[in-house]
Amino acid sequence: MPGSTYGQVFRITTYGESHGKGIGVVIDGCPAGIPITEEDIAIDLDRRRPGQSAIVTQRKESDTPHIMSGVFEDFTTGTPINIFIPNEDQRSKDYGHIKDAFRPSHADFTYQEKYGIRDYRGGGRSSARETAARVAAGVIAKKLLSHYGVIITAYVDQVGHISIPEENYPLSFATIEENPVRCPHPETAAKMEAFIKEVRKDGDTVGGVVSCLIQNCPIGLGEPVFDRLHADLGKAMLSINAVKGFQYGSGFRSARMRGSEHNDLFDNIDGKIVTRTNNSGGIQGGISNGMEIYFSVAFKPVATIVMAQESVDKDGNAALVEGKGRHDPCVVPRAVPIVEAMAALTLADHLLRARLAKV
Repeated sequence: MPGSTYGQVFRITTYGESHGKGIGVVIDGCPAGIPITEEDIAIDLDRRRPGQSAIVTQRKESDTPHIMSGVFEDFTTGTPINIFIPNEDQRSKDYGHIKDAFRPSHADFTYQEKYGIRDYRGGGRSSARETAARVAAGVIAKKLLSHYGVIITAYVDQVGHISIPEENYPLSFATIEENPVRCPHPETAAKMEAFIKEVRKDGDTVGGVVSCLIQNCPIGLGEPVFDRLHADLGKAMLSINAVKGFQYGSGFRSARMRGSEHNDLFDNIDGKIVTRTNNSGGIQGGISNGMEIYFSVAFKPVATIVMAQESVDKDGNAALVEGKGRHDPCVVPRAVPIVEAMAALTLADHLLRARLAKV
């Protein structure tokens, strides 16, 4: 199965299945001398792990990372890093009823048609459990970026029809981790949490939006023409399970604007060239310009619902599929560290590519 590797210089390959012995990631191209411990990795894994609050799946996974190679005395050695995360709370019997049936809006049908076989236990490689490996790798990418002062902050901007009112921008990020929704506006967070609980009680699911801000990004990251920074960020985000949309900068709002109001005029502030506005979202011509990079990622409602739904089995016979087991009523609270990780992996890769280009 190709397609499990991301990046060119800072390159990761994830492995494992939702109901196998565990999942993990091999990181290649990471420079030597970056301080990292298993405890560092566990912090972000705890933000992504299941069972962390009443509004996420109650699968109980400690998500304990084990650094198998590439780190010595808490510093990267420059050799491939292997991080393994054991699975501890699989309930494969919860999926026996869909062994031969295709769940609506899942990868069951496409995997069966493409490979002629599929791991029906939690979806195998198509499960969102795979993203824990990305988060683990993202911690190391963040450590690399921190040497350059880069700060990546993601948060929940919208759940269903509830979003942060525009008048509350700019936001204070201090409260992001103070509520289970990870929304930096407490009043909106309370409404989101209540709505998610209501949706879960109905046996249904709901989608939402995660927004991300990248501060202090160096100028010059991104490559013309096909490896533009925003294009790679878009690919990174769209590779996350349940993501249906990506926009950066002014995004779809730009379609309603005139050039005279959308153009970001340049200015010289104390010897530093900046733009007066930032409709470009910190990227021009596919290359970072030193301004803040911001983007939003839309997540669909989780496809597994308790309600019975009509479908077919692998022989084309009518089947009734009903979700069992433990699933998220809304994925966006746990998606926040995943969005940060993929942004960090993209920037780390482009940062090292830019350094190599100047040798």
